[in-house]
Amino acid sequence: MKKVAMIVGLAAALGFNNADAADWNWNGDVRERFESQHNSPTYLSNADTNGSSRVRTRVRLGASVWINEELSSGFQLSTGDDQTKETISRNQTFTGIFQPKNIYLNEAFIDYHPTALEGNVNLLIGKRDVSNTIIRVDNLVYDSDLTFEGVTVQYGKDANGKEKEGLIGIAGYYFLNEYNSTANASPYLYIAQGAYKGEINDISYLFGAGYNLYKNLQYLGFNDTNTPTSVPSDWKKSGYNIAELFGKVGGQLTDTLPWKIYSQYAFNTANHADHSNIIDSKRKAWLGGVTIGDAKQVGDWALDAKYVRIQRDAVFPLFTDSDRKPADIVNINGFEVAGTYHLVQNMTIGARYYQYNNIDASATAYNPTLHQLQLDALVKF
Repeated sequence: MKKVAMIVGLAAALGFNNADAADWNWNGDVRERFESQHNSPTYLSNADTNGSSRVRTRVRLGASVWINEELSSGFQLSTGDDQTKETISRNQTFTGIFQPKNIYLNEAFIDYHPTALEGNVNLLIGKRDVSNTIIRVDNLVYDSDLTFEGVTVQYGKDANGKEKEGLIGIAGYYFLNEYNSTANASPYLYIAQGAYKGEINDISYLFGAGYNLYKNLQYLGFNDTNTPTSVPSDWKKSGYNIAELFGKVGGQLTDTLPWKIYSQYAFNTANHADHSNIIDSKRKAWLGGVTIGDAKQVGDWALDAKYVRIQRDAVFPLFTDSDRKPADIVNINGFEVAGTYHLVQNMTIGARYYQYNNIDASATAYNPTLHQLQLDALVKF
């Protein structure tokens, strides 16, 4: 409650109490997905395999509101689940004998951008999509479905969360949980990022670095009955202070066919001396990929391929992409390939194939290889 009061008080102090909405921009999307998973053992003598398939839906509907030159706001409703393991997913599975699906508040934010600073600075208060809040090249550290909750100061982003050319800076403070009792300290996350975006001879680029500092994780309140198996259960012995490097370079193969190369590197600076659950040699992660096309217009297509390697103590397991999970969300390496085609106006169809293994496995351990196929139909409006 103290944090809620702080946000409300800050909003009132900035004058967000006497304005009329001037310009509403509604937006949303509906995605239907067929997903097939197959795990094949790589170190077992028998040939037993297991697999599953499911159909999933994701619906999001929201609005951004431009109130005046200095103030905008927004909200979004979405399908989803309130379980901790679903923090990075807004999907719901077709199951439950046709029961209705849950709808949650996915975004709710205020954006103050004072004209005295020429629109270069945004003060974000509330719950906001991760890609519009920080600089996010891909999903090594943060999944695209994540929505941060807290306060962010942005320099070099526009009011829609897109990076401008030139210097970019981000500073954020986000609430992971809250306790009214003085016995437990509330866990939180600090993020600081700096980057530069520019263009040389029709080649665009963005390069930057960031630091992600997690505090008081031992008070998240998990135990052996409600913690996902891929997340350490002894938070007092685990820590995540993640340094990150990221970048992307892109251009045009033809007038209608763009290309992009992107990469991320993450290193957890928390160590075994301070957190006994950490293995110092297992704190690195990296991702690299290439995209051709963008599928923005009817008849356009896009191809994407990436390789990912995440050691077991490199990134916070609850926030990285959970789709690439043979047995653990972290401690994995493998690749993804995807294709997208813009079929009709506002509708794309696509497919993505995942193949991942766990990094650490002995000759006698069960180390499955994940083979996963996702088929998507996405409508935006």
